Amino acid sequence: MINNFKEKLVSSLNSEIQVNEPMKKHTTYGIGGTADIFILPNKKEELIKIVKLSKEFNQELTVIGSGSNLLISDNGIRGIVISLKNCLKSINIDKNKIYVECGIMLGKLVKESMKHDLKGLENLIGVPGTLGGALIMNAGAWGGEISKNLEEVEILNDKDEIEILKKSDIDFAYRSSSFTEKTILLSASFKLKKSSKQVIEENFELAKSGRKNSQPLNYRSAGSVFKNPSAEHSAGLLIDQSGLKGLKIGDAQISNKHANFFVNNGNAKADDMISLIKKAKNAVQKKYNINLDLEVKLLGFKPDEIKGL
Repeated sequence: MINNFKEKLVSSLNSEIQVNEPMKKHTTYGIGGTADIFILPNKKEELIKIVKLSKEFNQELTVIGSGSNLLISDNGIRGIVISLKNCLKSINIDKNKIYVECGIMLGKLVKESMKHDLKGLENLIGVPGTLGGALIMNAGAWGGEISKNLEEVEILNDKDEIEILKKSDIDFAYRSSSFTEKTILLSASFKLKKSSKQVIEENFELAKSGRKNSQPLNYRSAGSVFKNPSAEHSAGLLIDQSGLKGLKIGDAQISNKHANFFVNNGNAKADDMISLIKKAKNAVQKKYNINLDLEVKLLGFKPDEIKGL
């Protein structure tokens, strides 16, 4: 079946298609086994065609962005993996409104909005990943969340129909949204406020320096591993005070700079990261009776491997 599917893809698409592609090449962690078929669609129409073909051939489908918030199993991902990093890149700014496709990197969106003296996204500078991933997890930093100035989102729903959702149709919460795993985000529109360059630059520099001073930006990571359990308790501080900062398993390590960042020092395995995640979660639960919820997304693992996470 998979060979027939590949032949159909090759004959009907102009997109890049790889078989048994190592996923460690496509994640910021640099970790992960192979995907059966890995596809980089080059435009929206090809993306939609791939989704429809995967259903026609009953193939499991996984959609990723830039791979910045993912930990992928050493055993890889079965079925089809679509990466959006080569498509959905357009951006259009009209006065104080921005229309942008969801494959664009969040950093580029921030800088383009700043060029037009638009305030509201500059706090998100340095947050890795694509706009689509940022919306799904309602990414935020330094007092700002991506959903704050959102107007609407264009999606490909589970019926393979293009649908427009108003912000009021979506439930956003801290590092979460009501988008389902089968929803593919295509584009979004934002309404921002005009402001002075000085105010925007000050916010930008504050966020930029804050990230540089507090996060291990020179190491491979997936950003924050756990959500902060409350405004009063940060996951990093709880892990630090549990005595785990700097803990290593193989080449995986809880960062000495920020204990909610787990880094790959070279050739870390997914199993090493999972072991660290479990140790941190259990230590905080034991010491503080606080249950840490994952912010990083796990892909390709068997249920028993990530039981309790």
